[in-house]
Amino acid sequence: MIRKPTKTLLATFTSCLFGMLFLGIQTVSGQVVEPDEHDFMIATPADMMPGEGSRSVAIYGDSSKPGLYVIQITFAPGRGSRPHFHSTARYITVLKGTWWVSTGPNADVYNPDDMKRVEQGTFIYEPPNGHHYDMAKDEEVTVQIMGMGPVITTSIPQ
Repeated sequence: MIRKPTKTLLATFTSCLFGMLFLGIQTVSGQVVEPDEHDFMIATPADMMPGEGSRSVAIYGDSSKPGLYVIQITFAPGRGSRPHFHSTARYITVLKGTWWVSTGPNADVYNPDDMKRVEQGTFIYEPPNGHHYDMAKDEEVTVQIMGMGPVITTSIPQ
C-alpha cells in the first residue's frame, strides 16, 4: 500500500527546503556589500561598522571557505587574544589606535607585559603557523585582516 504524503509532511519538507535556501543565501551574502552588476564593490565606512554587539565585519569573502577574505576587527580597550596560530598567512593593517602584539616562540606563553607596540598605519605579515597573540591596551583598536581561506585557528594551551 502506498501512502500519500500528508499536509504536515509537505509543510515540513517545504520549510526545510526554504530554510536551506535561505541559509545558503545568507552564507553567500555574509559580506557587508555585494558586488554591483559589473562585479565592482565599494564599501563605505558606514558599511564597515560592526553591528550592535559585534566586533568584526566580513568585508569580502569568507575566511572559512576557499578564496580571498577581508575582515575588520575592532578591539575594545583591554581586549585581545591568547596565544594561537593560523593555518594560512594573514596580512594585517592597523587602521585605528595602537595595537600590541607578541610573536614567535615567546608568544607561546601569555605575558601582556612583553608585547611590541604597533602604531596605526603599520602593516604586519603573519606567516602560516606563526605563534602570536595581540590586544588593545588602553584604547580602541581596529585592524583589517586579509588572507586566503579556509583558515583554521589553533589555540596554544597555557
